[in-house]
Amino acid sequence: MSDLTRAEQWMRVALEEARRAAAADEVPVGAVVVHGDQILGLAHDRKMELRDPTAHAEMLALRQAADRLGDWRLEGCEIFVTLEPCAMCAGAILLARVDAVYFGADNIKFGAAGTRINLFGDHGWNHRVRVVGGVLAEECGRLLTEYFRAKRNTERG
Repeated sequence: MSDLTRAEQWMRVALEEARRAAAADEVPVGAVVVHGDQILGLAHDRKMELRDPTAHAEMLALRQAADRLGDWRLEGCEIFVTLEPCAMCAGAILLARVDAVYFGADNIKFGAAGTRINLFGDHGWNHRVRVVGGVLAEECGRLLTEYFRAKRNTERG
């Protein structure tokens, strides 16, 4: 299986989580942390439900993965997320020592993997994270666009 096919496979898992978020009236972002072929963390945004500004899909999936491994160090793991991580999530990914982050849609407002800022760039950190953007970007972006369009239409009346 090629790297792109593998990334798309895991991104489809993250997309299913994003759809669960939309169904719960949360921003449709999903994330999955894997080690090889094993899922260690799987989550979607739950900020509204948990009343927690840190309850982003990535943060929740990272916590699950660390709990399953019994270690905060997630070396050998990869994270697949439908939206480019924000600065908080990018920082957590970096500090957890995740090997790679794959994301779908660019995060125009808060993207910290190159769109607004790049926390994964060469800043002298003690760990490097491989970044691959644009995985199923159209599908990931469409889900977000449809969600926010519906929210605007509901607010209008």
